[in-house]
Amino acid sequence: MGGVTAKRLRIGKVSIDVVSFSEALDEVDRLVTSGNGGAVFTPNVDHIVMVDSNPAFEAVYQKAALCLADGVPVVWASRLFDTPLPEKVSGSDLIGPLLERAGQKKWRVAFVGAAPGVAEKAAAVARSKWGTDVVHTEAPMVDLEDKAQLDAIGDRVAASKPDLVLMAFGAPKQEFLIDRVADRLKPAVLLGVGASLDFIAGTMKRAPVVFQKTGFEWLYRLAQEPRRLWRRYLINDPKFALILMRSLKEARQR
Repeated sequence: MGGVTAKRLRIGKVSIDVVSFSEALDEVDRLVTSGNGGAVFTPNVDHIVMVDSNPAFEAVYQKAALCLADGVPVVWASRLFDTPLPEKVSGSDLIGPLLERAGQKKWRVAFVGAAPGVAEKAAAVARSKWGTDVVHTEAPMVDLEDKAQLDAIGDRVAASKPDLVLMAFGAPKQEFLIDRVADRLKPAVLLGVGASLDFIAGTMKRAPVVFQKTGFEWLYRLAQEPRRLWRRYLINDPKFALILMRSLKEARQR
């Protein structure tokens, strides 16, 4: 992984940059102003579990310029290691301050993904609230096996000459899409933001703060979308415990 910090914590097959919230914001800023581009991912328990059994997803993660801990459980788990994470830096928390900085620094921003119309609503809010220069919005259908389609998406976004691109498709689709179009969009920085555009647009509600701070945001989301999320949270994510034990053993051996 092409991390930008001196310290990184490895849980399973994912390396996470050991940064505070303010440091994470500065690191994204540095990536944008450096003109070298790069991908920013926000690994949570679900990502770590998926990466562990998906070599292609692991390969994409290894190319990321910055990986930020998205989730209180990941921060809690990190306290068992010698290099604990200082705090949660979720994409949903980061996106507001990041768009505010984009407005201050006159960055050109693109919103790609979410349901039809959501990116446009989020752009209107960002322009009004933070003065963000949103230069492109779209909600394309994405087939990761269709190279021509992916090239066309990359070309359309690139035509707007963005400095920052927010991809909102959920994992692992948004990370794979970022990897496929990153070269076409250089020097833009690409950030996977999941449902964050919905939160800004007001088309989806985030969990109450008490859920966010106590590590139960997943429970709120499960209650909101049980049919879509039950397998993720109740079948797949408990595998994190085994991955964590293995990682601790490997850390001790090192």
